[in-house]
Amino acid sequence: MSTALAAPIDRLLYKPEEAAEALAIGRSTVYELMAEGSLKYIKLGRTRRIRRADLETYVANLAPLPN
Repeated sequence: MSTALAAPIDRLLYKPEEAAEALAIGRSTVYELMAEGSLKYIKLGRTRRIRRADLETYVANLAPLPN
């Protein structure tokens, strides 16, 4: 019997935990980035969500260290 794997959902909004996984950093680091304004987020009721575009912008603005 073969099991088909579902294709990953291309999300528009991420929970902080999901954003942490996507960025390969810790959940608390995501909350720190949101608190300091480095990572934009939106509030939906009592929850926070991070737009995919804001994750991409955050990564694009990271400066590589010189060699």
